[in-house]
Amino acid sequence: MPCRAMATAVVGLLALTLSACTKSVGDGPADVGASAQQQVEATSGGASLCAPERYNGGVPKLDLKNVTVGFAQSEKEANPFRITETQSIKDEAARRGIKLITTNAQSDLNKEIADIQGMIAQGAKVLIISPLNSEGLDPALKAAQDAKVPIMTIDRLLTTKKACVDYVGWIGSDFVKQGARAADAMITATGDKGEVAILLGASGVNVTVDRTKGFKDQLAAKGSALKVVAEQTGDFTREKGRAVTEQLISANPGISAIYAENDEMALGAVAALKAAGKKPGDVKIVTIDGTRGAVQGIVDGWIAAVIESNPRFGPLAFQALEDFYAGKGVPAKTIISDKEYTPGNAKVELPNAY
Repeated sequence: MPCRAMATAVVGLLALTLSACTKSVGDGPADVGASAQQQVEATSGGASLCAPERYNGGVPKLDLKNVTVGFAQSEKEANPFRITETQSIKDEAARRGIKLITTNAQSDLNKEIADIQGMIAQGAKVLIISPLNSEGLDPALKAAQDAKVPIMTIDRLLTTKKACVDYVGWIGSDFVKQGARAADAMITATGDKGEVAILLGASGVNVTVDRTKGFKDQLAAKGSALKVVAEQTGDFTREKGRAVTEQLISANPGISAIYAENDEMALGAVAALKAAGKKPGDVKIVTIDGTRGAVQGIVDGWIAAVIESNPRFGPLAFQALEDFYAGKGVPAKTIISDKEYTPGNAKVELPNAY
């Protein structure tokens, strides 16, 4: 082979080798950039990793490819977060050759309990659940314990339950930190002045509590001059976000900023502001999630900043289950890192939004 041809072949082979070496379990579909995939920021409970012999008095070791895995989704897949979350679980199960059954509780706690019990009855030997509430799933957890079916939790934390007893472990964002970052973004967007309204998420979940605490505590820590004049529950929905915003700006015409605890409520707020005759930037909006609609809202001038909350749990959730059954163990908490969308990067990062 001529030297030049040989050199070309070697370079090509090296490129392929490097590409293969850098491919990881967190890599997603070709149409999603690597920066869009979840990355682990920190773990806790490392001194007592959960393995089959420790979980709930001991459970059988299984090969995930030979059993059925169940996934319980908590909310209807009209919200882009839930659509992406469910699709990520399905895609990763397919990638690994794992049989998966899924349910959707449609935001009904009793239905989620019945869904989990039903998947166990159908023969699911391990479950991944996205809890609707941080409490209230006790009958479902008891059914899983009795059947020796391990549960991996994602997104919302079961705040009163114990890792490696009630569930294997939890993967999610640092919601307090998200709230603090939202406060920093709000200070920047407003020049640290004005009246702020908070669109609270759903009641009874740690996400709402933590995002509120993080925001308020950070404003206090920074000695911010921003004044929170109103806060009302928008239930994480666009419709409620719009209705609540209409009420808040009517009762508090001096509101110049809105902190929405998720993107759906923020987009509802945008609709309310448009209907009220406001123009882009008249009211500064900072929100949390990272949906394509909200990031487009930055490009269009309606939203000041978006703190990401990445829903692509599939790769990390299934890797945790693989580590569990392989005896490597799973930490009680796995915290993922979340990016931030701003006017400076929104247009370039838009393809990585969900």
